[in-house]
Amino acid sequence: MKKLKIKSLPKKRWVDKDMLMLHCCFQILSDYVNKEDGLKHCDYETHKEEIETCRELFNWWEENKKTVSIDSLEADEMLLKLIKIRGFLWT
Repeated sequence: MKKLKIKSLPKKRWVDKDMLMLHCCFQILSDYVNKEDGLKHCDYETHKEEIETCRELFNWWEENKKTVSIDSLEADEMLLKLIKIRGFLWT
């Protein structure tokens, strides 16, 4: 079994499931980009749109993870974008 360590959430403090879902999904993306070098294993010409979306999402998360509000429409839009490219996140 693999455990997901969510670095963007406060330790030892209750987190509602909607916020947990957001942070979990973007932790998976962060791990894909940082730990697996996921963007370097792809043929850019074949997956250009997915790579650019992945970079956009990663950069947005890095800039906003400490201040993002769960009732933010922007957070919902970014999470939906991430879900749409989930099949691309493999190495």
